[in-house]
Amino acid sequence: MTDLKVQIKELIISALELEDIKPEDIADSEPIFGEGLGLDSIDALELGVALKKKFGIKFAAESEDNKKHFASVDALAAYITGERSGL
Repeated sequence: MTDLKVQIKELIISALELEDIKPEDIADSEPIFGEGLGLDSIDALELGVALKKKFGIKFAAESEDNKKHFASVDALAAYITGERSGL
């Protein structure tokens, strides 16, 4: 597991107060919303704010790409990496 993915998982757990879940319980490629961790739109807002604070990235409020970026830990890691490198 890459360091960035571990950081994302730890952020998901702490920001959303998922006390019964450990980073290793979250699969990198599994959905984090809906049938995955069962998160909802309110969780997405909270997670978006936490990601912005920790990694300095932004999400466009009405962007259809947000669903793609929040699809999984893998997708979030790819987005953060791309934003950090200026892609």
